Amino acid sequence: MHELGVRKQIGLVAHDNKKLDLLEWAQYNRALLAQHDLIATGTTGSLLEYELGLPVRQLQSGPLGGDLQIGALIAEGQIDFLVFFWDPLEPQPHDPDVKALLRIAVVWNIPAASNRATADFLISSPLMTGSYERQLPDYTSHVTRRVPGAEPGALS
Repeated sequence: MHELGVRKQIGLVAHDNKKLDLLEWAQYNRALLAQHDLIATGTTGSLLEYELGLPVRQLQSGPLGGDLQIGALIAEGQIDFLVFFWDPLEPQPHDPDVKALLRIAVVWNIPAASNRATADFLISSPLMTGSYERQLPDYTSHVTRRVPGAEPGALS
């Protein structure tokens, strides 16, 4: 279990063709977003900070590793909620990073929204304004698994 406090750490990412959509969504939900800590990839973060007048922790641009940084923060338990507006009709040069970010959100049981409707439902949930006990998956068997040929002393 991982207790999420009242103030959530929200990761925000948007592909170029979805940045306006995310900005409009964020403007509409500004009062709710102001109650949380915002973390975003580079360009998206600077646009959000300017448009909302709220502090946004800005990481690298997505293609330069920002998506991976968000994923690492999820794995470290430093992001509680992900809003990732990606464009399903536009191929991205960093598609593997996109898939990895979506995958890591599922791996660590993080609520994730990939469009406005889902983001609206999640941000307006009563769980956003109170504490929440997020179930953490138990990956002990994966971490302690034996890999053939990789036992301690195998290279000696």
